[in-house]
Amino acid sequence: MFDVEKIRKDFPVLQQKVYGNPLIYLDNGATSQKPRVVIEKINSFYSLTNSSIHRGIHFLSEQATTEYESARNRVKEFINAEHDHEIIFTAGTTASINSVAFSFGEKYIKAGDEIILTEMEHHANIVPWQMLCDRKGCKLKIVPIDDNGDLLLEDFEKMFTPKTRILAITHVSNALGTINPVREMIKTAHANNVPVLVDGAQSIQHGVVDVSDLDCDFFVFSGHKIYGPTGIGVLYGKEKWLEEMPPYQGGGDMIKNVTFEKTTYNDLPFKFEAGTTNYVGAVGLAAALDYLTETGREEIEEYESELTGYAHGKLSQVEGLKFFGTSANKIGILSFLIDGIHQYDAGMIIDKLGIAVRTGTHCAQPVMDHFGIDGTLRASLAFYNTKDEIDRLYEALLKVKQMLGT
Repeated sequence: MFDVEKIRKDFPVLQQKVYGNPLIYLDNGATSQKPRVVIEKINSFYSLTNSSIHRGIHFLSEQATTEYESARNRVKEFINAEHDHEIIFTAGTTASINSVAFSFGEKYIKAGDEIILTEMEHHANIVPWQMLCDRKGCKLKIVPIDDNGDLLLEDFEKMFTPKTRILAITHVSNALGTINPVREMIKTAHANNVPVLVDGAQSIQHGVVDVSDLDCDFFVFSGHKIYGPTGIGVLYGKEKWLEEMPPYQGGGDMIKNVTFEKTTYNDLPFKFEAGTTNYVGAVGLAAALDYLTETGREEIEEYESELTGYAHGKLSQVEGLKFFGTSANKIGILSFLIDGIHQYDAGMIIDKLGIAVRTGTHCAQPVMDHFGIDGTLRASLAFYNTKDEIDRLYEALLKVKQMLGT
């Protein structure tokens, strides 16, 4: 049995009240809460171990370096990458995508080339590629979605041409919850000799991700969405690409030798980790990955699937509520509107009842444009949420209708 009450005790933030009500945190798509083991690990590291990594021969520096490189190995194991040096620590998903867009773009993309994205991408997987197109004179091609929030795969398969250079796709939509068939899409892309970047910011925390099984060329995610600290993220890249791509940034630690005439870059992974990295964040991320592994990633996925089904059924009972993102294959992201009530007004009332949800476009404005709306309410679930909390959200929506409905 999945003991959600035991798990909830591991998260200090969930023990408080907001406006006199027990906090219900349903904004996990934006950021997740942190278990005590992660908080204590970060505090312990700063208290006892802190020292700049890769820079010293003294005890603390060597100890900090060992923990940092152990964190890299932990990430490698967690996503089943082949090599430690295929794991690059970044500031987050956005930084990881920007790094690939710049480095891959500089090496492989020229005027007239094509990049394939989807209509459901987060802005972080749109804007860096647009910036590349502005620099290089290439163009974007967009895979459309239907009104359930599923990709039109027949259209996708026809998009590849000899000028297609990369496919960049979200694993799970942050606005719709749709789980995309990335394995099959990667196979199609590879059959056309096109590498694939997968944005895993909304998938890595909800189940098992195996980059070797997916066979993706790049996979990116953020620590703060997987119960780890902010300011740390991961760029996984296949060795063959990382060896050939130029570094995104220059500075300390990413070099072997520097003169005013020429600089020689360091080996992987250090070539892509300029300056003093967020080594404390990496150690905290490793603690979060350990916590999820001990809890059981398959068990988390099963529990969240059950909770999502319950939430969809319960909220469907609210008269006038319309869901956006009704794919048969989705995670616990519930985006919706209530007839005649603006999402921002509803969100304000829900907040005063102690419930945290998100309102707005969720950094996915093209999705909102597809449906002709200016935003939604979004309740995004995690494995520490409960059916009782869904019931309270249901009651809060009835209160919203009572106060604002026509």
